[in-house]
Amino acid sequence: MPESELKPDSINRRGFRVINCLGVGISAVNLQQATQLLGSWADCGKRCTIHLCTAHTVIECHQEPTLRHIINQADLVAPDGMPLAWLCRFLKQKHATRVYGPDLMRSFCEHSVTRGYRHFFYGGAVGVAGELAARLKQRYPGLQIAGIHTPPYRPVGAIEETTVIEAINALQPDIIWVGLGTPKQDYWVAQHRPFLSAPLLVPVGAAFDMLSGRVQQAPPWMQRSGLEWLFRLSREPRRLARRYLVYNPLFALHLFLQLTRLRHYPLSGRTR
Repeated sequence: MPESELKPDSINRRGFRVINCLGVGISAVNLQQATQLLGSWADCGKRCTIHLCTAHTVIECHQEPTLRHIINQADLVAPDGMPLAWLCRFLKQKHATRVYGPDLMRSFCEHSVTRGYRHFFYGGAVGVAGELAARLKQRYPGLQIAGIHTPPYRPVGAIEETTVIEAINALQPDIIWVGLGTPKQDYWVAQHRPFLSAPLLVPVGAAFDMLSGRVQQAPPWMQRSGLEWLFRLSREPRRLARRYLVYNPLFALHLFLQLTRLRHYPLSGRTR
C-alpha cells in the first residue's frame, strides 16, 4: 500500500486537508471552520453540498460505490463521528474536531442571525420540522425560517415532485437542512442539487429529532468519549442494533486493515 494513503491527501478540498478513511475523503475541519465555510458559500451564492460522515456512513460507502462517489464529490465532508475526528488527529491534523450535526445546526443558526441567512427544513416525521423551526427561532431570536416540508415516505432514490422543488426555490432559502436519515438523505441531496437554487444543501439526519426535542441527546461526556452510540442504542435497540453492533465492528476491522497496510482503500471518484 502506498505510504501516502495513511497520511493527509496532498490535494486540499476547499483549503482543508483530506483524510482517506476507507476510500472516503474526510475534510480535516473543526466546527468553527465548518460554520465559517458555510457562511462564505452562502454569501457568494455558490451551490455546494456538505455531508457529515460517521463510521456508519463510511461503511455504507465501502459497501456501495455509488454512495462513495456521491460523498467524495461533495464540497465538504466533515467528521461527524468521534472515530473520524480521532483519525484526523492521529494523522497529525490536530485542529480537527467532531462536526456533530446538531452542533453544526446550532452554530450556523447563531451565525445566521446577524447575516440574515434563510433556512429551510426538509424531512423528519410529521410535525418534527415545525417543532424544530419553532425551537430554533425561540433560541435564536431573529432567525429567518424560509419554510418547512415533510415529504411522504418514499424509497431511496425517489425524486421529489416538481411542484415542491419549485415552491422551495420560490422561498429563496440560503440553506436547506435535510433530515431523511443516512444514506437516504445523501442520495436525495445528490439527486436534487441540480434543481435547487439554495447555495447550501446539508443532510443532518437525527439532528431534526434531537433539536426538536423528540429524541434525547447523549450527555456531553458520552459524546466526547465516543460512547454516544451506546446511549442511542439503549434508547432505540431495535432500530439501531445493526448500525452499531454490526457496522461499528466492521469499521474498526477495515480501519485496522488500512492502518496496518494490509488492504488498500483508494479515494475513488473524488475530484474536489
